[in-house]
Amino acid sequence: MPKALVQMRWSYQLDLLRDALDRLDALQEDWLSTRDSLPAHAKPGTPVHDTALAEYRAECWSYLDDWASHGHILREINTTASATPSPLPPPPTALPAPAAGRPSTARR
Repeated sequence: MPKALVQMRWSYQLDLLRDALDRLDALQEDWLSTRDSLPAHAKPGTPVHDTALAEYRAECWSYLDDWASHGHILREINTTASATPSPLPPPPTALPAPAAGRPSTARR
């Protein structure tokens, strides 16, 4: 994409989204470990389970908010890139297939 079309804020926003996603992944791993370490009687709907789940969700909110606030730039970048002509040469065109019934000139 030509540099003139790149918005300076994209770099910051992409970094923010990447960091939020990394943090959400880590929180998910923490939640799975926490959930698996809960006592057998701590099923969904019990205070022990629901308190741990609420804490996990509370930690996720700010990172989800980052995605809600800045996630639209992925579409913006894609739209800009799609509207930009490619600097690469066009792909080669395929040659027509030989007509049926005619012998091939390739050696066997």
